[in-house]
Amino acid sequence: MRLSNLADYAVVLLSATARGGSARANATTLAEETGVPLPTVQKLVGRLAAAGLIVSARGAGGGFHLARPAASISLADIVEAVEGPIALTACVDEGRHECALDRQCAVKPHWSVVNGALRGALANVSLESLAGTIPAGEAVN
Repeated sequence: MRLSNLADYAVVLLSATARGGSARANATTLAEETGVPLPTVQKLVGRLAAAGLIVSARGAGGGFHLARPAASISLADIVEAVEGPIALTACVDEGRHECALDRQCAVKPHWSVVNGALRGALANVSLESLAGTIPAGEAVN
């Protein structure tokens, strides 16, 4: 499984926003700071605001900030804001029956357990930890 570029960029943008503390961020500054193209930043700001992860204000003095503390925003929250519900296979999505094996698949009932485990793992990673610095001597995988 691999996150889309948009989900990856959303994590980068929110991490930079979290490092900024209570100061309002703006799309142009974040694009410059992170290297994410400005149109992509603007697109993601809309999605992240719609998901309730950031609060944005237009006009002079506008910008956006986290809607709640970084410690209470999880990686799962961010991924779902951009990608939708976390599911490794389409067969667990409501109303999607594209698989030819659907009626005879013995694995299908177990995918919800796998998806729950994946979502749980992502939910245990906070934006606060993603925005922090890595202590000296710790490896990055």
